[in-house]
Amino acid sequence: MATITAAMVKDLRESTGAGMMDCKAALTETGGDMEAAQDWLRKKGLSKAAKKSGRVAAEGLIGALTKGTKGVVVEVNSETDFVARNGQFQGLVKMVAQVAFDVGADVEKIKAAKVGDVTVEAAINDAIATIGENMTLRRAASLEVSQGVVSSYVHGAVVEGAGKMGVIVALESPGKADELATLGRQIAMHVAAANPLALDPSGLDPAVVKREKDVLADKYRQQGKPENVIEKIVESGLKTYYKEVCLLEQAFIHDTGKSVAQAVKEAEGKVGGAVKIAGFVRYALGEGIEKQESDFAAEVAAASGKK
Repeated sequence: MATITAAMVKDLRESTGAGMMDCKAALTETGGDMEAAQDWLRKKGLSKAAKKSGRVAAEGLIGALTKGTKGVVVEVNSETDFVARNGQFQGLVKMVAQVAFDVGADVEKIKAAKVGDVTVEAAINDAIATIGENMTLRRAASLEVSQGVVSSYVHGAVVEGAGKMGVIVALESPGKADELATLGRQIAMHVAAANPLALDPSGLDPAVVKREKDVLADKYRQQGKPENVIEKIVESGLKTYYKEVCLLEQAFIHDTGKSVAQAVKEAEGKVGGAVKIAGFVRYALGEGIEKQESDFAAEVAAASGKK
C-alpha cells in the first residue's frame, strides 16, 4: 500500500482546490497516483478541473527571436536562478536562439553548429567551466509562414528576448506587416496567459479528450443519470472544455467578450486581408522537469552531527 505523505496531499490540494481530507481520501483510493486522484475528485464533484501543478523544476532562460515570416524559441537550463542574471549566460541564450533561427530547431544540429571557431556545444561547455554550473540546451521550436509574420512575447524578461516564458505565434496573411505584428504580439500574450493546449479541437491529443469524456461520464453515472442523458451532458461538457483549452475558442484576454477567432476576424479590416493563425509555441521555463528538492535544514543538522 502506497504511503500518502503530507506533501502529496498538499500538491493535490493546490492542483485541484479540493479539501485536505478529500485529497487524502482520493490519494488513498488511488494508491497515491496523482493523476488518478485528480480524476477521482472530479468524478465525486469535488474538483472543478484537473489542473496540472506545473511546478517549475529547472532554472535558466527561454529565448525567443523573430524576424519577418520566421521565429524560434529555445530553452537553455541552468542549476540556479542566479545564472539567469549572469551576462555571459544571457548572451549564450541569445546566441543559441540566433543559431536555431539559422539552422533550424533540431537540438543536435544547433549544438553542432559553428559560432566563429567553436561549436555551440563547446560554447556551452566553456560557460559551464567559467560559471561553474551545469547547463543544457533542452529544446527548441520554430515557426514559419510563406506570407505574414511570426510574432513573439517574452514574459518575465531579464534581458531583451529572454525570460521565464517565451511564446511565438505565426500569422498567415497578405495584409500589412506592422498591423499583423501588433495582432501577433497580442495573441502571443494571450497564449502566455491562457496556455491553450491546441489551436482547435482537431489538434488535441485523442487520449486527453478520451480522459475528459470518461471523467464526465463517470461523474454523472455515479449520480444515477441514465446513459442517454449522460451522452448529451458529456457532449455539452466537451464543448465547454474546448472553450477552455483551444486557442481559437478561448475568450480573448484583451477583450473577453470575443473569442480569439472572432478577434482575429475583426482585425482583418485593419490588417487589410484575411488572417489565419498558422501555429503557436509556448515554452515555460522548466515545465515537465522534476527537480530534486532537498531539506536544507536537515542537511545542516546532519552536517553538524558529523565529527
